[in-house]
Amino acid sequence: MSNEKTILPTINPKKTVDIISRFIKDKIEGSKSEGLVVGLSGGIDSSVVTYIAAQAVSRDKILGLVMPSETTATEDVQDALSIAEVLGIKKKIIPIDHILEVFNTLTVDSTSDEQYQLAQANLKARIRMMILYYHANAMNRLVLGTGNKSELLVGYFTKYGDGGVDLLPLGDLYKTDVQKIAIHLSIPINILNKPPTAGLWQGQTDEDELGITYGLLDKILYLLEDEKLQSDQVADELDIGEEEVLRIISLMGAAGHKLVPPPIPKIGRP
Repeated sequence: MSNEKTILPTINPKKTVDIISRFIKDKIEGSKSEGLVVGLSGGIDSSVVTYIAAQAVSRDKILGLVMPSETTATEDVQDALSIAEVLGIKKKIIPIDHILEVFNTLTVDSTSDEQYQLAQANLKARIRMMILYYHANAMNRLVLGTGNKSELLVGYFTKYGDGGVDLLPLGDLYKTDVQKIAIHLSIPINILNKPPTAGLWQGQTDEDELGITYGLLDKILYLLEDEKLQSDQVADELDIGEEEVLRIISLMGAAGHKLVPPPIPKIGRP
């Protein structure tokens, strides 16, 4: 196999944007919804999704919600607001710390400090999901998700949090694909250059938490998911240790429950 197989095939940004734009428009019409609600984080994924949505529907049919917590960087809030202003969509800022404080009054047993921190981080994502759906239900709109294929495959999202959406327009695009789309859409350079982060705790970045760069992760995922290579073949192609490929495969396996409906026991009928 040639070295070219270690690189994701080049996407056509314009064609991809057109496909996603048509997808969004069709889903709104098919559901008889009156628009979209999207969470604006100031990151590349939410920016790309919102830019494309603004091409798909009238901008007065898009509501962007900025939902910061105390761990949200000021520049992320500013970038989120600037996206809304540039696109001319309606926006609201809804801080979530006061909601978090209510949960913090509860006594919760935890197996470790690390597990408790994870529960707190996931709680933020789930609070944001509830706020998004509260607005969407009241306005007869769909919640627009911002997750990409890289995040979905390794489970790098919160179940019933940022994974709780109606549409995932970027769900078939790897993170590096999204970056190419962002350049095509002329997303502001400061957003392009920011380290991806969920902002769930101070100093957190995606790549630190995942333990791998998106550039390498996407190559591994592509060779596993699209080319159907075995772990040793992927390691050889990328000149990396097989243990790293096996670690990613383990993440993919653990993420399976996030990508399907809850299991249901089958009850036989006489």
